[in-house]
Amino acid sequence: MSKFSEIINQDTPVLVDFFAEWCGPCKTMSPILKEVKDVLGDAISIIKIDVDKNQALAAKYQVRGVPTFVLYKQGKEVWKQSGALQKNDLIKIIKSFS
Repeated sequence: MSKFSEIINQDTPVLVDFFAEWCGPCKTMSPILKEVKDVLGDAISIIKIDVDKNQALAAKYQVRGVPTFVLYKQGKEVWKQSGALQKNDLIKIIKSFS
C-alpha cells in the first residue's frame, strides 16, 4: 500500500490498470497498454494491479469493475474509467493531463 502511494506521487503521470486474470476485456487491454507505453515512453508510467490479489487496494480506490483505469498526476486522481478503451483514445486522455 505504501509502495502504491510512492508510485502515484511521482512527477510523471501514472496510469493504473486494475485488472483480473479471468477478465476477457482486461486481456484485450494488455497489448494496447504496451502500445500506449511504446508511443508515450517516459511521459507515462503504467502499472497493473490484480484486484483479486490486492482486494484492499481495489476497495480503497473504489474499483467496482475490471478493467478500471485511473490516471494519477502527482498523487491526485485526474481521470478514471471502467471498461476497455482504444489505444488512440487512451493516448489522447493521457496527453490531455500531461
